[in-house]
Amino acid sequence: MSIAKKLVGQTAAYGLSSIVGRAINYLLVPIYTAVLLREEYGVISYLYSFTAFFNILYTYGMETAFFRFANKTGADKRALYNRTLSSILVSSSIFTTVLIVAAQPIAVYVGLPDHPEYIIWLALVLAIDAIVAIPFAWLRLHNKAIKFASLKLANILLTVGANTFFLVICRDIYGGEYLIGLQPIVAQIYDPGFNIGYIFLINLVANALLLPMLWRELSIFRFKLDFGQLKPMLQYAYPLLFMGIAGIVNEVIDRILLERWLPEGFYPNTSNMAAVGVYSACYKLAIFMTLAIQAFRYAAEPFFFSQAQDKSSPQTFALIMKWFVIVCAFIFLFISANLEDFAILIRTPAFREGIAIVPVLLLANLFLGVYYNLTVWFKLSDKTHYGTYISLGGAAITILFNLLLIPVLGYMGSAIATLICYFSMALICYLLGNKHYPIPYPVATITAYIALATGLVIIARYITLENFWLEHLLNLGICALFALVIWQREGAKLWKQRTAKVN
Repeated sequence: MSIAKKLVGQTAAYGLSSIVGRAINYLLVPIYTAVLLREEYGVISYLYSFTAFFNILYTYGMETAFFRFANKTGADKRALYNRTLSSILVSSSIFTTVLIVAAQPIAVYVGLPDHPEYIIWLALVLAIDAIVAIPFAWLRLHNKAIKFASLKLANILLTVGANTFFLVICRDIYGGEYLIGLQPIVAQIYDPGFNIGYIFLINLVANALLLPMLWRELSIFRFKLDFGQLKPMLQYAYPLLFMGIAGIVNEVIDRILLERWLPEGFYPNTSNMAAVGVYSACYKLAIFMTLAIQAFRYAAEPFFFSQAQDKSSPQTFALIMKWFVIVCAFIFLFISANLEDFAILIRTPAFREGIAIVPVLLLANLFLGVYYNLTVWFKLSDKTHYGTYISLGGAAITILFNLLLIPVLGYMGSAIATLICYFSMALICYLLGNKHYPIPYPVATITAYIALATGLVIIARYITLENFWLEHLLNLGICALFALVIWQREGAKLWKQRTAKVN
């Protein structure tokens, strides 16, 4: 029992730190959309899309490889730690040096010829991220969940706090909104022309502060680079590199392709980079579905493995899938029906021009959650290579449909490409799972609930009333109708099961 409690506590610490961290980080969206131009927010999203790719390249699967080899019987954990961190140090130094030397041409390529310093700062951020990944892995290996979660949350709170200070408080004081007496002091530390430079510099400083915070883990490190001993780890890690790149393609390639592939003047009086800013801001509203899925994954994955040997596990997994879809379908419906209320988080109306993509992205993320549910078959049957194939297939679908749809539909094309990608991944995973590890999912019921929610979303989005209160009453009534259908179909079953147990 004590082991189980410890496992639950650690899972909660890791999971909640990630979920709460993402929720806190979301507070930057109202700040950025209030103080930045659409082009400026587009620049941030565009550069961080490239950074996401480089994050995978910088760690190249070695964090997972370290876990795998450190958990082998008789493994010398300290030697593996030294070996892994030495490899990351050398590779990160090489990658970052190349990026710094090429900062000017890279800045020209991404449309920022006057700001090569942004590239330099991001290159340093990438190096720090890769280096601290191994000490964080060391903490997880030794079950130091509280320290792990505390440092992660401290980094996010520092980032959000510094952004609030410079982009809101200093900006307002400098502009004479309040505390005018502090203007001379603020003028010494705040430059209104620096603007998005603060965002990149804050990221660098916040990440750099993780180094002294991890000093105890870094102080035990001894540089030792042995390519002969590294070879097995690299052989294990390189498939993870390709899988990681495929996953990132699905997540961020749309921003890059949107800027490059959108015909000039597609949106009147809107540059391509501004369109990226609009798309990225509206994309953030899908975080409510993302957080629900992430919370589910942290809770469900340990449960799936613990139930693997139970004879009734296929029926249990099928039941979990059904209720997962019901909950996510309601989230999809509720947010889509009341979208204008949630859109208040996007502070400037100019950013809300792309709000129509949100229901599409919410539905796309619902199917991504279905895919995560379905992956149980290849995880329990030790056929994880199928996950790599499906991810690579999803990446190909994402790129193809972005290229096809962006010139025709703009950022709506990118949203639809995301939906097609995640739906295809879920469908392929289901068909393969049905062959290798059959689970009796109630496909007809699940499909009916998703179709019902989608139909109600269409009704809610296309029936508009001039009266504010009647509009909201209609939307809440539509959501209540979905809940009523679920209660009639599923609530009665649950009541009968409960009554049968009592009797």
